Amino acid sequence: MEIERKYLVSHLPEAYTSFPFHSIEQAYLCTEPVVRIRREDHEYYLTYKSKGLLAREEYNLPLTGEAYRHLLTKADGNILTKKRYLIPLKSQNLTVELDIFEGKFSGLILAEVEFPDLESANNFQPPEWFGEDVTFSGDYQNSRLSRMP
Repeated sequence: MEIERKYLVSHLPEAYTSFPFHSIEQAYLCTEPVVRIRREDHEYYLTYKSKGLLAREEYNLPLTGEAYRHLLTKADGNILTKKRYLIPLKSQNLTVELDIFEGKFSGLILAEVEFPDLESANNFQPPEWFGEDVTFSGDYQNSRLSRMP
């Protein structure tokens, strides 16, 4: 079960580039249900996600680079690229995944936080650099971005 909240970022936190990051490329074979392929640095995955906004089932399966490249030719819509910085929130024992989009969505910056349970997600107090909570709008789900013209 993935339990996560998503925020637009109003301004970047100080020294965010000093934290570790991943280069991500992902595309969608299907958006209802979500079937995604992802290259994260030098690793490859196929992911299934059930419906939902705050909480949903998620299953990741490893892929080879060859399988990823083959499936990429079958993907619909936009291929998303981004850098994902991993920023610890030590006081809450959580990690912010700061996504800075590149390519078609350059300028879009989102922060996602995953939680161990619904209570933690509902009681979360975001840092001051977070902007609007877009968890429940669905407008900023990557699968929806992939379908934008």
